[in-house]
Amino acid sequence: MYVQRLELVDFRSYERVAVDLQPGANVLIGANGVGKTNLVEALGYVATLDSHRVATDAPLVRMGAASAVIRCAVVHDGRELLVELEIVPGKANRARLGRSPARRARDVLGALRLVLFAPEDLELVRGDPSERRRYLDDLLVNRQPRYAGVRADYERVVKQRNALLRTAYLARKTGGSRGGDLGTLAVWDTHLAQHGAELLAGRLELVAALTPHVAKAYDAVAAGRGAASIAYRPSIELAEPTTDRAALAEALTAALAASRSAEIERGTTLVGPHRDELALTLGPLPAKGYASHGESWSFALALRLAGYDLLRADGIEPVLVLDDVFAELDTGRRERLAELVGGASQLLVTCAVDDDVPAALRGTRYQVGEGTVRRVG
Repeated sequence: MYVQRLELVDFRSYERVAVDLQPGANVLIGANGVGKTNLVEALGYVATLDSHRVATDAPLVRMGAASAVIRCAVVHDGRELLVELEIVPGKANRARLGRSPARRARDVLGALRLVLFAPEDLELVRGDPSERRRYLDDLLVNRQPRYAGVRADYERVVKQRNALLRTAYLARKTGGSRGGDLGTLAVWDTHLAQHGAELLAGRLELVAALTPHVAKAYDAVAAGRGAASIAYRPSIELAEPTTDRAALAEALTAALAASRSAEIERGTTLVGPHRDELALTLGPLPAKGYASHGESWSFALALRLAGYDLLRADGIEPVLVLDDVFAELDTGRRERLAELVGGASQLLVTCAVDDDVPAALRGTRYQVGEGTVRRVG
């Protein structure tokens, strides 16, 4: 799989730009702030319907424009597919696949499989559990696009359930006689258990498949200095490890019943996949709080490379993006990373200094300026 052409209209800093990309290595060179990351962010958005830099769509639209458009021609097994997304802040995004309107934007998921490593990924190791849950869910959708619907359904249920609990909490706090209307809470419990079990099972299966790839990738990046491992920590008690959906739904239902009083007291849902954690360890110690800066970078990189290797093991050849990564790595890690990714079907690298990129990955080069992209060499 590779991206043949990327076109942007009113996306971030670009009023209009088109870039023809090549299989193999593509290096985007330019000073900081000229728009290199905007290009790979657009590709990431096509792959995930999300930005790795911001939580909402509004910053993606160029100032003064009403909407932004991303067009991406993807070649997979010799067949070309045009994906088009129109981003309209505050409204549902519109999508087209092969020039035909898609019923919903998430129907484009799977058209472009992409793994992106960026400086923000340091938060995978040092940040909140939500960063690691997002990493798992993005990879889960990349691997099996149907989980986009599962994820959306679960998030909708949690939002509705939290609104109900919050109303009850506020009513109790202000002296309401009934403490809010909780009559429909049992219905939302059923929905949460159903969708939560599906999402939880998907994550557990993913972590089981991913674990050996993480250990291998960290060993390769860090040259054998330390052993990295991951483990999934659900917010519910399981009698034994399982990915059986019915058993997980039963466990979630029991956990919701047991936490009912505490949830009403606090006005929020306290159990479920949105409260789970992906534990990262280096040797006997948790990576968060104990890993050095270099170790944290190596672990974050190992997580992305593990996802890339897992997709390849599944028979999916994703596009790999390294956004401003080499400037953060010492010479040894640069060379080891170049060895690991040199065989990618398509690799996109952004950098401010051309010499930061190992010679083996120079490939096709592009000069990025204010609103322009020009192939050089």
